Parts: sequence; C-alpha cells; structure tokens
Amino acid sequence: MRKTICVIAAAALLAGSLAGCKGNGKEETTTAAQTEAGQASNGETGTAASGELKKIVIGASPAPHAEILKAASQVLAQKGYELDIKEYVDYIQPNLALESGDLDANYFQHLPYLESFNAENGTKLVSAAAIHYEPFGIYAGKTKALADLADGATVAVPNDTSNEARALLLLEAQGLIKLKEGAGLTATKNDIVENPKNIKLYEVEAAQIPRSIDDVDVAVINGNYAIDAGFKMSDALAVEDSQSIAATTYGNVIAVREGQENDEAIKALVEALESDEVKQYMETTYEGAVVPLK
Repeated sequence: MRKTICVIAAAALLAGSLAGCKGNGKEETTTAAQTEAGQASNGETGTAASGELKKIVIGASPAPHAEILKAASQVLAQKGYELDIKEYVDYIQPNLALESGDLDANYFQHLPYLESFNAENGTKLVSAAAIHYEPFGIYAGKTKALADLADGATVAVPNDTSNEARALLLLEAQGLIKLKEGAGLTATKNDIVENPKNIKLYEVEAAQIPRSIDDVDVAVINGNYAIDAGFKMSDALAVEDSQSIAATTYGNVIAVREGQENDEAIKALVEALESDEVKQYMETTYEGAVVPLK
C-alpha cells in the first residue's frame, strides 16, 4: 500500500511540473534542440558533435518568437547550444525574470519598449541584436472598413507608452487623427490635435486586444498578438509602411542583462537567428507578418 501511494504521489508531482500556465501570465517551458544534438555533422563544434549541449534559458512570447526560436534550434545545436524556451503571455514577466537571473535572454519586445521598461522599473537590460520587425495592423471589429467608421467610433489601442505611440502614428497615417508636430515615438492621446471622426480610444493591455475586437469598431494590434490570435496580414485594413518611422525603429530584439550582450552563448544565439535557414522560415511561415532585419 505504501509503495502504491508513493507511485501515485510521484506521478502527480510529474504531472504538475509539466502543466502549462498560459492563462495567468506565467511561463510555459519548452526545451528545443535536444533532439538535434545527435544530428550534428562532422566538422561542427566538439560540444555539438559529442551531444553535450550547453543550455540557454530564454523567455519568449508564444508566437512568433517561440516558434522562431524552435526553428533556430537545429542551427544552434550545431554551435553547441540547447534552447530552454519559457513562454510568456504578457510583456512584464519576461523582463522581470531576465533581470532576476531566471533567464539568460528574452525575445519578445522592441527597443523602445525595453528602454521604457528600464526607465519605469529600474532594470538594466540591453539589446544584443535586432532580429525581425512585425508590422502593426488595424483589424476590423464591428466596422469592416476604415471608410465606414462612424462619428464617435471606438478604436482599441495598446495602453503601454511605446506601443500606444506606434498605434497613434498608424492611425495618423490613415488620416483618422492628426498628432502634434514632433510627437513621434513619444506620442500620447494628449498629442492629438485633430480628430475629425471624434474616435474614442479604448486603451487596453496589448495582449488583450484581440479578445476585445468584437467590442470595438477597429483595433490596432501588435504583430505577435495578431499572429497568435490567428489574424493574417492580408486581413488587416491598414499596415505600417515599410519606410515608416515605426518600421525603422521597432525591430524585435534579443534582450540580455547589461554586460552580457557579447557572451559567447548570446552571440551564437544571434547568429542562429540571423541564419539563412531561419530567415527563410520567417518569410515562408508568416507571409509578411514577420520581416527579418538582416
């Protein structure tokens, strides 16, 4: 009887350790590249060839970042490293986990957001490299075309500083509002100087916008959350121009703690993500929703 109880307890403990936490902002863990360890060919690093991979623990949003990391795992295994991917569904916890040392790096954010997070939270995180760009898009909710927006229409936008500015710039590019001259990447709703349709901004946490789309007329959605929600770039009513200030500023970065951006493991990670294999994966998988920067 005692033996049976021990077996049941052990099974319960194992099940608990494997359970995901996607719905509450905590991370899900995926180990990538381990199966590729034995596939390293002759001429690769001794570590990879022996199958003894060094682990890199990295936080990422589920789509597209974790998917891209999994695509990079075989390239990284050939360099002697294994990825332990922890998936997060918010923009706060992966930075806090990186700052505390629970992660070696994270991959989910652009540099303006990272700098804003540092300023607001006293963290010292830096970019090791910009990997890709995800165009913001305006997606239909109750109103199916921008030309049909009624007076007083509600538009959902991200409520964090850098992403809200980006949303406002996209709305301005469509002629829906006009911002104060020079507002640029620091724009807030207080910088709106013209609003001919009297649109009402519904400010909400970025990850929640796809869930709110049926309650608003249109929504401005971050690229990764649009992908995660099943939206395609072809669904968007409007998309950031590739030459816009956003396109040249909001590259998604590999973030690390200050002073670790030149660590060998981080350099290997960046090289894998910039490889031809991974760039091709981005281009074919996301059909314009994810654009490699190199």
